[in-house]
Amino acid sequence: METTTQDVKHLVEVIAREVLIALDERDYRTKQPAGEYCSAECAEGICVDTCFNRVGEVVSAGASRITSQLGNIPEDPDLAGLIDHTLLKPDATADQIAQLCYEAKKYHFASVCVNPTHVSLCAELLKDSPVKVCTVIGFPLGASAPEVKAFEAQTAIKDGASEIDMVLNIGALKAGDLTLAARDIHEVVRVGHQAGDIVKVIIETALLTDEEKVTACLLAKEAGADFVKTSTGFSGGGATVEDVSLMRRVVGPDMGVKASGGVHDFERNPGMKIARVIGSTISTIKSPRIENTKLLLCRETDAYGEAELGLPYAAIDLVDAGEGDLVLTCHGSAARQTGLTKETPTDAVIMAVLDHLEVDGEITFRK
Repeated sequence: METTTQDVKHLVEVIAREVLIALDERDYRTKQPAGEYCSAECAEGICVDTCFNRVGEVVSAGASRITSQLGNIPEDPDLAGLIDHTLLKPDATADQIAQLCYEAKKYHFASVCVNPTHVSLCAELLKDSPVKVCTVIGFPLGASAPEVKAFEAQTAIKDGASEIDMVLNIGALKAGDLTLAARDIHEVVRVGHQAGDIVKVIIETALLTDEEKVTACLLAKEAGADFVKTSTGFSGGGATVEDVSLMRRVVGPDMGVKASGGVHDFERNPGMKIARVIGSTISTIKSPRIENTKLLLCRETDAYGEAELGLPYAAIDLVDAGEGDLVLTCHGSAARQTGLTKETPTDAVIMAVLDHLEVDGEITFRK
């Protein structure tokens, strides 16, 4: 579908009009006490009550899909249907992809999201499951020609993909070349919708100004995409509450918003925790599988490394941490993914000693 100068002019008018609507809506919402403004928003059969409060901030801000990684299983079963279980690392193996599919199937996630080379394997493993196969196009830079992205999407669909996450041509957007940016999205949406696939547009929020985020969302909406998505995870920033909220306001309630690239929400991400080492353990008899390991006692803290949360727990130390250190611990099946803990009966490992924490640009802890 060829995008003309008239189309671009129409897009600019749409942008101006809808930005004004979004600003009016934002002004209205900011007058309401936190948690009192709620609305039901649905996309792809998933409905989310949007309430501006401090619990599940990213979901509450309007995300209808979120990303989880291999081994990161949510404790809240209500999140399962929102999750695209994702493994996009270049060194991902077939065994890891099979584990990703197993977890998605077991916990009833919305989809698995993998690189195109793994689509056919996922389609085979999930053929008797409602879990969808999602893949990425033009990933992670978005700098391919529109025709190349369309061909890549066609190939992925033939291999069994039912959801397409394409990366916007970010350079074209930032240069003001809306004709190229729009054609880029149109080509992939055309191919995807011809096959009945869902198409999501990754706008890479970490690289954009707020004005550019608005323009990107409106280009995706005008092209008929089904979702806008925050990020690839490869450009130094993930999903923030502010970005998700802005994107939701721009696209409205009928289009999906996917938070990805690392959701910065400690309450909703039990796979990794910030904790303080509060003691050690001594045991004269151990299971043979944890011989030669050091077990430390930890207690979860808040994002400032201050308030201690919950009960102490034991974790296998992989980094030679010491009492008083602020550490990052990994939990659940992900704790058994390291070379030292594979096949080990453990539920928690210490993965890193933290030197500092930064929250919203502010250093909240420094060693």
